[in-house]
Amino acid sequence: MDTVPTTTETGEIQNGWRTLALAGGLIALAGVLALVVPFATGIALTYILGAALVVGGLIHAGHVFTVGDWTGRLWQLALAAISVAAGVILLANPVIGLVSLTILVIAYLIVDGATELWMSLRMAGESGRGWIAASGAVSLVLAAFLWSGFPVDATWLIGAVVGVALVMTGISMVAVAYSGRDMDEDDVTPPAAEPRRA
Repeated sequence: MDTVPTTTETGEIQNGWRTLALAGGLIALAGVLALVVPFATGIALTYILGAALVVGGLIHAGHVFTVGDWTGRLWQLALAAISVAAGVILLANPVIGLVSLTILVIAYLIVDGATELWMSLRMAGESGRGWIAASGAVSLVLAAFLWSGFPVDATWLIGAVVGVALVMTGISMVAVAYSGRDMDEDDVTPPAAEPRRA
């Protein structure tokens, strides 16, 4: 996959670097706000997820009834009902959503860490083995740390993760914008001197 920006993309960055920098700054600011109030951020995300599940389940149920004679209709209707029920539970008690999402993050870290350690064992003599093993160990240590603080971690983990992601995205957007500005300044050539008149 080609990650080098094309001439058109470079020109767009050069022309709109201020807008990109402003958007990146606002996203980074939102990330800082999420880090300052991670519990409120997590609750807001849980409400959004709950609403999305309810709407998605209702749309899915509507589709089941409009299709007509369909062999998988009963299963699809059951999935729609489960989606709506899960969304209603999250909307009624968003703390349950935070706890569930925290458990998913811990489970992901355990699986990720175990997989990377297993891969490092199979990479005997290959370069990068130590880095993969270290990454796996860090994932497992982080999972153990979060589990030891569970369920208190549920009050801040999801909001903090989203905050860090927003800050990093915003900073990268600002960096790209300023690199576009630098390219724009480099491309500015002084006007040619007018020929002297005799």
